[in-house]
Amino acid sequence: MPAEWEPHAATWIAWPHNRTDWPGKFAPIPWVYAEIIRHLSRVERVNILVNNESAEAAARGVLVTAEVLPKIAAKPGAHSGNVRFWHFPTNRSWLRDTGPTFVTRAGASPLAAIAWRFNAWAKYNDWRRDAPLSAEIGRWLKGPTWQPEVEVDGKPRRVVLEGGSIEVNGRGTLLTTEECLLSDVQARNPGVSRAQLEQIFANYLGIRKVIWLGRGIAGDDTHGHVDDISRFVAPNVAVTAYEPDTSEVNHVPLRENFLQLQWSTDQSGRPFRIVKLPMPAPVYFDGQRLPASYANFYVANRLVLVPVFNDPNDRIALNVLAELFPKRTVVGIYCGDLILGLGTLHCMTQQQPRV
Repeated sequence: MPAEWEPHAATWIAWPHNRTDWPGKFAPIPWVYAEIIRHLSRVERVNILVNNESAEAAARGVLVTAEVLPKIAAKPGAHSGNVRFWHFPTNRSWLRDTGPTFVTRAGASPLAAIAWRFNAWAKYNDWRRDAPLSAEIGRWLKGPTWQPEVEVDGKPRRVVLEGGSIEVNGRGTLLTTEECLLSDVQARNPGVSRAQLEQIFANYLGIRKVIWLGRGIAGDDTHGHVDDISRFVAPNVAVTAYEPDTSEVNHVPLRENFLQLQWSTDQSGRPFRIVKLPMPAPVYFDGQRLPASYANFYVANRLVLVPVFNDPNDRIALNVLAELFPKRTVVGIYCGDLILGLGTLHCMTQQQPRV
């Protein structure tokens, strides 16, 4: 599995339509997507999933009004430059978790798709439209598609996994959390051991070293996705969210993760450089803690999109990432509305490597 900063052929996004993800605040969400697509389409192709032709027409209308697409592209099928629409009905638009994990290999078919089983984070009931999506995208791209299985009680079972629960350095090291993949709460793969999961990562993603962090951040309904806390920015460099306020609920788990990374080594036994990334002040809506984090950034070709929240730490986070990605433009995207859906930029995107 290539690292996210390696060259992309495209970014996949699913156009938002599930109003229950943003209760009472859905209206601004398509415009946030338009701003994200504006930046991405300047550096790579953006493949947008829509439920049907009428949904495509509505999405095109927003993108034309926002001047992301020219007026000539207002109707379905019209020329769209670096933006392409694909029809497939979905439950939600968090494509990091519902879409495939792309891997590369030598040979006649260098791009392959890993179609993990999706069950809505072992929490929600509306997942049946999303479940076949990753395999369908693999078929569209005409490459091999694999559906990993693991043996439990002598019987094969498809492996449940979301893209937001893993992070790779592209050289054979993977980050994940015990809270997400090994906990009895929202258990993705009951009865599956740590060793079995590590073997799956080795077989399908080319992983030689797995670093198990502890817990994720408060408000995360995925129960510990790693893309809200710790990310690789180079083969031997990782950023990790850090909360210095000892009275804040995130202080202890984020400090433990920081120490774990400091003690860890890569696939060749070399230590990492660990850079602290600040946290924004706690974000609430209607009494609910939301998982606001700068670590949910997305790395595209020549570009890094970073969630910001009108917080004093926005500037610090942007400067940290600008220093770590000196050859990329670092852009802040206001996510005060988007985070109500319990995810931001990394959650909604899935990179397709260039091969």
